[in-house]
Amino acid sequence: MSEVESTPAIRLPNGWAPRPYQQSVWEYLARGGRHAVIIAHRRWGKDDVALHHTACAAHERVANYIHMLPEYEQARKAIWTAVNPHTGKRRIDEAFPEALRARTLDDEMFIGFKNGSSWQIAGSDRYNKIVGASFAGIVYSEYALGNPAAQGYFTPMLMENAGWELCITTPRGRNHAYAM
Repeated sequence: MSEVESTPAIRLPNGWAPRPYQQSVWEYLARGGRHAVIIAHRRWGKDDVALHHTACAAHERVANYIHMLPEYEQARKAIWTAVNPHTGKRRIDEAFPEALRARTLDDEMFIGFKNGSSWQIAGSDRYNKIVGASFAGIVYSEYALGNPAAQGYFTPMLMENAGWELCITTPRGRNHAYAM
């Protein structure tokens, strides 16, 4: 994705670069791709691509963005508090540097950016709790294990908002992700 200048000191994607095998999906998203599916093995870096794409998108278009895992509690462990073993930094701090944030609400797993955009984490097990929200970008992480009703619920919103969705998952047999 082309780097977006967010502040004089930070250029997104904040020093991160896609691995060679991530390059094609990164370029598709950077060109404005609105629906991507990544079905890949563990440690492929699916969430890293999603987090850094969302960081760039949130600073290109002021809007609300969400990263949804199958369960709310899983989202806290896998994304919100997860530490990159290569850098020793929290994954969200790498993708969404503190200098870009207006507020961080730990209990709600919510980040409000200085430019007016927001990003939060949710679980597809509780997608009804975010009724009324309006998103321009949604990541469905571990989609094969998530509730497919969440995607059905949010798709009309994304269409109305000219938004994008990224469905990422590890293969888990013949299910709704396989059908994609």
